[in-house]
Amino acid sequence: MGNRQAVLSPEKLEQYQDCTYFSKTEIVRLYQRFRELGPDIVPSFMPNDCVESVLVPAQLVGMMSELKDNPFVEQIISVFSDNGTGYMNFENFLDMFNVMNDQASVDLKTIYAFKIFDNDKDKSLNSTDLKWALQKLTKNELNRNEIELVVEKVIEESEMDDDWEISFMEFEHVVARSPDFKNTFRLRI
Repeated sequence: MGNRQAVLSPEKLEQYQDCTYFSKTEIVRLYQRFRELGPDIVPSFMPNDCVESVLVPAQLVGMMSELKDNPFVEQIISVFSDNGTGYMNFENFLDMFNVMNDQASVDLKTIYAFKIFDNDKDKSLNSTDLKWALQKLTKNELNRNEIELVVEKVIEESEMDDDWEISFMEFEHVVARSPDFKNTFRLRI
C-alpha cells in the first residue's frame, strides 16, 4: 500500500474487494469514513477479529452527509445493521455503500428498497407502509384524504393479484417501469 498506513489487513481488503463493487482504494476510503463517524470507537487499524464487533451507533451513522437529509435514514440504517438494531459494524457500512453503488444491479437495489419501504417488516407493502412512506416523502404536508387517495392509486397501479398489498414481485414490476430508480437509489463515496 506504499506510503499509506494500513487500516485493514491485506486478507480483509482482498475479501472485501472480491465481494463488493469497490477497489481496495475505495474500501480504504470507506473505512476512513466509517472511522470518522466514531474515532473513539473505531480503531485506526481494524484487526480481523474485531471487524464484526466494533459497532457505531445509528445516531452517528445518521449524521453522514449522504444520509442526514434522507427521510428514510432510520429505516436505511435499520435495514443494513445487524438484526435491525441500528448499530453498524464496518461490514454493514460497506454493504450499505455497496448496494447503493452506481455499479450495483437493479435487482440488488430492488431487494433493499423493498426492505426499506416495508416498515412493518411483513414482507409486503400494505396501505400502512405506503402511508408511512408518503408521510416521510412529503414531510407530512398532505392531509389524510390526500394520503388515502395517493395510496389507493399506488396500490391500484402496482398490485396485480387483488390482495390490496404489493408483494416483492409486484414491487419488482414497478421498479422495472421506473428507469430512474437505479440512479436515485445510491450513495456516493
